[in-house]
Amino acid sequence: MSHDQAALADDAPLLLPDRIQHGNIWRLAIAQALSGANSVVVFATGAIVGNQLAPTPVLATLPISIFVVGMAACTLPAGAIARQHGRRAAFLAGTGAGVLTGLLAAAAVIAGSFWLFCLSAFLGGAYAAVVLSFRFAAADGVAPQRRARALSLVMAGGVAAGVVGPQLVTWTMDLWKPYTFAATFLVQAAVAAVSAFVLLGVQLQAITAKGQVPAAGRPLAVIAQQPRFIAAVVCGAVSYMLMNFIMTAAPLAMHLHGHSLQASNLGLQWHVIAMYAPSFVTGNLITRFGALRISAAGLALTALSAVVGLSGIDVGHFLWSLILLGVGWNFGFLGASALVLECHTPSEQNQVQSVNDFIVFGLMAIASFASGGLLTAYGWAVVLWASFAPLAIAVAALIAIGRRKTLAASGQTSR
Repeated sequence: MSHDQAALADDAPLLLPDRIQHGNIWRLAIAQALSGANSVVVFATGAIVGNQLAPTPVLATLPISIFVVGMAACTLPAGAIARQHGRRAAFLAGTGAGVLTGLLAAAAVIAGSFWLFCLSAFLGGAYAAVVLSFRFAAADGVAPQRRARALSLVMAGGVAAGVVGPQLVTWTMDLWKPYTFAATFLVQAAVAAVSAFVLLGVQLQAITAKGQVPAAGRPLAVIAQQPRFIAAVVCGAVSYMLMNFIMTAAPLAMHLHGHSLQASNLGLQWHVIAMYAPSFVTGNLITRFGALRISAAGLALTALSAVVGLSGIDVGHFLWSLILLGVGWNFGFLGASALVLECHTPSEQNQVQSVNDFIVFGLMAIASFASGGLLTAYGWAVVLWASFAPLAIAVAALIAIGRRKTLAASGQTSR
């Protein structure tokens, strides 16, 4: 047995009763849907409100970029809160930030303050950073063979978010004239408060049995050197970065090629559905075929998305490219998340998971800033061609860990 395997065995998690496991998964899935709707509201309104309030049109999309920066910047603090005070405290801190997001955004619209709106966007990113941990929380207290399914079922809540979020905007945007979207943001704050109420019922297990001293865990540097962890981070980062990179550019690319706003909205709607709908089966696929193979399938679908996008500029090409991109993200990101669960002990989980998400969403923030500029300067085809470089890096990481796993199975080495 390797050192890492021994560490994992010595710090085994405490399993929760099935009734509590199922209750946690349903509550986290509902909270995922509610909080996902909040994120959809930010993305749907951020550029429009930014254009109304910004001192110069150049800054119109800054609130959305600040949202992504807030998500990356707050993953480590969210992990620290969970490590010191438990996941429930982190959940409530996040939903509190979500309530403030809506209240400050409404105040910004009423007062005409662009920078207050940017602050609300940052807090929205902080809320989203906490929401990232829902998928890992679903696996707490669950037997190893069932963790991937628990993780994917929570992510399936995003399907509802893709439907509820746009409708929330449509129903409320003009309720408080002349302050367009002010009522939307107030409803957004209320939705975050409902999410907090739902999360109060989540029952998570302690790291160790009562009366025991929590295990100290290995140094982060030791954990980060595991080939499996490196592959998980690389695949998760590339999957999310390219999803954001291509998705951000696609609506503007469709506009530049003469397609209607309705067509681009349809493309984004199916993209969001494709991102989350496979989650109902992704966990079972990971259990059957392994996280490495599902991650590889996700990367292959992302590459196919770029190929379809390069093959033409009709609406159908954009639509299928975005659908394949969504499914590719689902397989790649959930497969990578399942790999992360194999790399740490319960006492190490909050630190390792938050570091993983910090890297993933830090790169996503870079992609968010780079995508629009690359499209404007060089065109849609260059955006798609540029996606193949990070894909090659991720594939190389998967091949390396796959070979190491084969050698370990044959007795030539140990993981």
